[in-house]
Amino acid sequence: MTSTHVPDQRTRHEHLIEIYRKVVTVRFAELRIRGHVEAEGFGGFWHPGIGQEGLQVGAIAAMQPADYLYYAHRGLGYAYAKGMDLTALFGDLLGRAVGSTGGKGGGTVHFASAEHGVLGQGGTLGSNFVLGAGTALASQLLGDGRVTVVFFGDGAAARGTWHEAAIQASVWKLPVVWVCENNGWALSARFEDQSPTPNVADRAPAYGMPGVIVDGQDAMAVMDVTAQAIDRARRGEGPTLIEAKTLRIRGHYEGDRQPYRQDQVQGDEIPNDPVHRLGEHIAVEERRAIDAEARRTVEEAFDAALAAPRPDRSVIFEDVWA
Repeated sequence: MTSTHVPDQRTRHEHLIEIYRKVVTVRFAELRIRGHVEAEGFGGFWHPGIGQEGLQVGAIAAMQPADYLYYAHRGLGYAYAKGMDLTALFGDLLGRAVGSTGGKGGGTVHFASAEHGVLGQGGTLGSNFVLGAGTALASQLLGDGRVTVVFFGDGAAARGTWHEAAIQASVWKLPVVWVCENNGWALSARFEDQSPTPNVADRAPAYGMPGVIVDGQDAMAVMDVTAQAIDRARRGEGPTLIEAKTLRIRGHYEGDRQPYRQDQVQGDEIPNDPVHRLGEHIAVEERRAIDAEARRTVEEAFDAALAAPRPDRSVIFEDVWA
C-alpha cells in the first residue's frame, strides 16, 4: 500500500506539520513523565512509548473524530492524538481528580473519553481484541459508519483473544483495523524467540484479511496505510492487520534495567527517530517554534495536573453499573 490518501482536504505538508506538532508534544510529555518517575517515584508502572510516538500519532491521524480507539499500554500518544486534553491525561497518571477517570487507576494507563471515541482498556493484556470486535459489531449493526482501531504489541499477538477476535471479525467483515506495534520485545522475550513467523502480518492470510508491514518510524507512511485500511473497513470489506515495525527505546517499564537485553540504546539517542524524520521536512525556524510551544504546553499541563487535588474516596462508587 503506497497511497498518499489523507482523511481530509488539507495538503500533505499541512498534515505533516500537524503530525509533527503532536508527535513532538508527546515526546516532551514522555520525557516529563520519565523525569517525574525518576525524581519523585510513581504510584504504578509507567510503560514508556519513547520512539513509538510517530506510529501512534500517524495511525490516528487517519481516523475520523467519531471512530473508536482502543489504545495499547505503551505511552499516552494515542489518547492525545485522538484529541484528549493533556492535563486530563497527566491527571489520570498522577491520580488526580482532573483526570478523565476522576483519579481512578492512577499510575497506569486508563484514559477514557466517550466524546473522543477513546474507549479505554480491558483489565488484562489482549482484552482489547474482543472489545474492539464488539465495538465494530455494534457499528455494523447500527450502520453508523464508524471504524474501530485497536493497537497492541507483538507479545499480545500471541494471546488467545487475538485468535478469537481476528477470526470472527473477518467472518463478519467487521469495520475494525488491527495495528500491531512490533518493537521486537514481549516484555523480556525477543520477538524471534516467541514467534513462529518472521512477521506478525504473515499470519493475516490465515484469518482472511490483508496483512501490511510498514516502517513504524515513518509517521506519514503509517498514516497512509492506516487510511487505506480504514477506508476498506468503512466500505464493508472487513478488517486489516497492520504491523508497524518500531523500536523499544526504554525498558518494558520505567526503571526496568533490562539485564536480558544486549542492544540497549545508550542515553537519549534514538535510532531512526520519528521526531527527527518528520522534522527534516520542516523549516528550522518553524520547527523551533513548534518545539517551544510543545514544551510549554507540556509543562503547563503537567504542573496543572500535579497541583490538582486527589479524588475523594467516594470516587470508587462513581461510573459503576450497579
